[in-house]
Amino acid sequence: MSLRVASSIATSALRTSEVGIAVASSNVANAGTDGYTRKTASNVTRDTGTNVSSVDVTSVSSNVDRYLMKTLVGAQSDLGYAETRSTYLDQMQSAFGSVSGDDSTGTDIGSMIDALADTLGTLATSPESGSAKAATVQDLSDLAETLRTTSSTIQSLRNQADDEIATTVDSINETLNGIDDLNDRIVKGKALGQNVTDLEDQRNTALKSLAEDIDVTYQVDDSGLMRISTASGKSLLDSSVHELSYTPAASVSADTVYSATGTSGFNGIMLNGVDVTGSSLGGSLGALVQLRDTDLPAQQAGLDELATSLIDTLNAIQNQGTSYPAPQTLTGTETVSASDALSVTSGTLRVAVTDSSGTAAEVLDIDLSTMSTLQDVVDAINTMSTASASISADGKLVISADSSSNGIALGGDANDGTTGSFSDAYGLNDLLTGTGASDIDVASRISADSSLLATGALSSAGGLTAGDTVLTSGEGSIASALSAAFSTSRSFDAAGGLSARSTTFAGYAGAVIQGAATLSDTAASTLESQETYTSSLETTFSSQSGVNVDEETAAISTLQSAYEAAAAVMKALQEMFDTALDMVQ
Repeated sequence: MSLRVASSIATSALRTSEVGIAVASSNVANAGTDGYTRKTASNVTRDTGTNVSSVDVTSVSSNVDRYLMKTLVGAQSDLGYAETRSTYLDQMQSAFGSVSGDDSTGTDIGSMIDALADTLGTLATSPESGSAKAATVQDLSDLAETLRTTSSTIQSLRNQADDEIATTVDSINETLNGIDDLNDRIVKGKALGQNVTDLEDQRNTALKSLAEDIDVTYQVDDSGLMRISTASGKSLLDSSVHELSYTPAASVSADTVYSATGTSGFNGIMLNGVDVTGSSLGGSLGALVQLRDTDLPAQQAGLDELATSLIDTLNAIQNQGTSYPAPQTLTGTETVSASDALSVTSGTLRVAVTDSSGTAAEVLDIDLSTMSTLQDVVDAINTMSTASASISADGKLVISADSSSNGIALGGDANDGTTGSFSDAYGLNDLLTGTGASDIDVASRISADSSLLATGALSSAGGLTAGDTVLTSGEGSIASALSAAFSTSRSFDAAGGLSARSTTFAGYAGAVIQGAATLSDTAASTLESQETYTSSLETTFSSQSGVNVDEETAAISTLQSAYEAAAAVMKALQEMFDTALDMVQ
């Protein structure tokens, strides 16, 4: 073997050792760098043509299990979904207040209903008590405020989720553009035979970050180009980036909903001109959409079912009675017009004008079966000498006693045995106002003056005339009915995640609260399981692709020895070259 061949072999040995030492040293230096994977130098033997081989470095590569990497990317998406959902649902559960065994300290809706029921029990035994009336109105106001506050929190969380959808879309686009830039550098580098493993690590780290925001699939071709699609197969990145776009709603209420075909409410998440909101988005983005459009509205629906049941039930009872003394004016809550057909077409409407002691100044019984329109009833009341009726400019039925010292009380029976049907139909003596949990409240006139709370009913005796006693202070049939309403089971429709059921107000409130707690606890358990699973994958990935400092240190020591041996050979060859030259000279 010639000295030239020997020198070439020694040189390649030196070069191979140098690259190996550099790669191992880089591994040690980056052992703690997030996303860094162990690099290895691939060597190949080269025939020198003299029956002796040398060694060369062909490439530097990362030790990455591509199947494990795909599994880890999928786990990151599930983790992002679980983490986002658990965070929001935990806040949602907190909005329902704290449950306490002592009704006086519990801040949840159920505890407040129990406290109101206790207060109504006191009112039923002392219907003439001003303090019992005031306590009832206060407890009812507190319950209404809690329902409104809880509803407001739910809508605030929906608004927050909607805003975060826009933020997440921006983050996805930013990450996609970052991966696109890395794609360009990797493809060019591979074409030039450069080491692109560090760039590939950066791209994999960015890919995992992207997967936390949205569930993706990906492929890497022979050129090094990574293509990314949504889980439903819509391209996000190929030779260029396909950005998502989303504009959040200006404001969010219980009425704000997403519809794939609608033009109002929430906008669609757009990709290449196509609305992908309803597709399998996964990750944080998918969780935010589900929270905004499904999870949180379900809780709102449960609250609304409770609120509307309270409104309908208590108003129906309150409209059967009157306060003592009776108020001078009754103003309806329903918007009407004079030509409207009557909502109640049978039975008798009794209109009584009373003084402060409950003595009648005038009594009129109206046979509703002889009336066709609301104007007919207004005209009938206007035949009284001490009372008048009208429809206000804003479309409300108004009945008033002409004298400020008198009041108006309504009564009468429908043919089906119910009382207060006419008053209830037009909201003349409502206790609560609102259409659901978001706006439920105590009627302003009662909230301002608790003495207007109806506790008794107008006498139903026949043949009543002026001078007869039609109201008494101690008559508490309405107070008793209000109290009984909180211990009586009633039908609740299916709402949100709750099935239809028959239970008390407190029982239904407990079901709403339990449903929220179960949803939150399930989300927390799912997050814990997903964190454990993802962590185990990370550990496995790290053990396979990460850097073991002890192994790399040992490799450096071995390579240094090989380098020193090759250097010794080079020195010997140099001496032989020098000797040969001296001999020639």
